[in-house]
Amino acid sequence: MDAALRELSDQIDQATQRLLDTARIITEPDLRAPSQLPGWTRAHILAHVARNADAMRNVLVGVRTGQDRPGYASAEAREAGIEQDAGRPARELTADLADSAMALRTVARQLPDEGWQVPVRMLDPGARFPATELLTRRLVEVELHHSDLAAGYDPADWPAAFAAMELGEPMRTWRRDRLSQPAGAHPGTTGLTPPRPPAPWRPGRPLPGSWLGTR
Repeated sequence: MDAALRELSDQIDQATQRLLDTARIITEPDLRAPSQLPGWTRAHILAHVARNADAMRNVLVGVRTGQDRPGYASAEAREAGIEQDAGRPARELTADLADSAMALRTVARQLPDEGWQVPVRMLDPGARFPATELLTRRLVEVELHHSDLAAGYDPADWPAAFAAMELGEPMRTWRRDRLSQPAGAHPGTTGLTPPRPPAPWRPGRPLPGSWLGTR
């Protein structure tokens, strides 16, 4: 992993930790409440981000072993996995979110440099792109869906580096759409009840989902 990819991986670490800090304070009632994505609860979003990590890890394992395989078996399998996992309890979802992120991180950090140039795809059929783009896609997934939770993290909270990052389509449009939305909960959504700050990770104080800092 070269310096540019390492920096991007570090940004994913930090974004993931912020998401986990929020996920840990979402109670069961809040988890089942609507998110800012039509038809999805907050649980659907957390399940999606976890399964996205698994899919990207699957792609990178294929690169490492010389297998050409997509992230998901099919679009239908992707949706079914999200639907199934969205029904899990809050603590399980948070642990799954952390475990899947760490598993992806481990494979990415161990991938040989030449592997990052291999064309990959998330779906079959689906457009191919260099494996290097997976890290950008993952950062976009984590930052955008964190703001979709309607749980106190908005586009205004995005780091400046992410807000200004050059993105290809459709990621650029997805980010622009979030920026055009008003801050706070959207119609049909509510903030956390009662409002509460994230539960930050601190060294020496184990919390569910805490993993940033293990190198």
